[in-house]
Amino acid sequence: MNFSFWETDSWFSDIDYCIVGSGITGLNCALRIKQQQPNSKVIMLEKGMLPEGASTKNAGFACFGSISEILDDLNTHSKHEVVRLVEKRKKGLELLRNNLGDEIIDYQQNGGYELFTEADEELYKQCLERIPEVNEILKPVFDKEVFEKSRNKFGFKKIQQDLIFNKFEGQIDTGKMMTALVKKAITKEIRILNGVEVESFEEIGSRISITTNKFNFQSKKLIIATNGFASRLGIEQVKPARAQVLVTKPIKDIPFKGTFHLDKGYYYFRNIGNRVLFGGGRNLDFETEETDKSGLTGIIQNRLKELLKTCVLPEIDFEIQQSWSGIMGVGDQKKPIIREISNNIYCGVRLGGMGIAIGSMVGKELADLALKS
Repeated sequence: MNFSFWETDSWFSDIDYCIVGSGITGLNCALRIKQQQPNSKVIMLEKGMLPEGASTKNAGFACFGSISEILDDLNTHSKHEVVRLVEKRKKGLELLRNNLGDEIIDYQQNGGYELFTEADEELYKQCLERIPEVNEILKPVFDKEVFEKSRNKFGFKKIQQDLIFNKFEGQIDTGKMMTALVKKAITKEIRILNGVEVESFEEIGSRISITTNKFNFQSKKLIIATNGFASRLGIEQVKPARAQVLVTKPIKDIPFKGTFHLDKGYYYFRNIGNRVLFGGGRNLDFETEETDKSGLTGIIQNRLKELLKTCVLPEIDFEIQQSWSGIMGVGDQKKPIIREISNNIYCGVRLGGMGIAIGSMVGKELADLALKS
């Protein structure tokens, strides 16, 4: 691009921190940096018109994991690691709420439920039997029992007769959350450039030379907060995972409020006012959904509609208003990667589908790492 002297001088000279990705992690990182160093010059690069990952495309679950997900985590992590993961999610949600305010993000704590299909009888029984064990494991985090058995009072069909209830789960409006974060960033003179994709970067002395699809420039420090797109920038421990979602047109007298998990969390739904959001199905075709390209597939969209019709809203006529997809960053471990890659280059990625819960905390810890180095 052909910049004027004024543009170069105002926007691209003497940059202290360049943050790649303007989602929940990147924005929280930028805000923390400006809080600690008000005079620092911070620029954010976002390849999409809006954040293209999951920050504005997720389901808005303010949760830390259903009981079947936690039991699954106990198979691959120690009890101590699982407790730390849940604790991080809980503290991350508290940080998000404290930073922005419940009213601004439309936070509602209606509780969360896990459903089990008729075919999941073995998992259903295991989860019911292990409620006391999981509650005991999580007691240091909540100081109260988290999970309890609940009757199916919502008219759901083709599921086991009992649900498992978690009174600590909530839901937010992620559009309002991101709007509030961007507004705060602008007031702190954090500069966000959309439609700019980082193609490569290189350490040159004490500075980082950054090449984008639009222009080249230098920064003292580079921070990667792209999560689902991290592999494009050489962070191979993070795999992209596409999540497909749909939402209905307004429905009169929806029989439920809250967040709901189904099939080990691979499916999830909630009310958005008088609409129903339904998402998931990645387990139907893991290979195809391991992509950082947005898109929809018939196999998943048809399954979402089928479950919505036969299980969730079996006696209610509804129409689909729209469908979309978002890109998560996952890996072999649930713990996010927050580290210094090399001199003055840092990353905060692999949020594992828990961006709402941990994005604020990961952004803060990422900023603190870059600030102290």
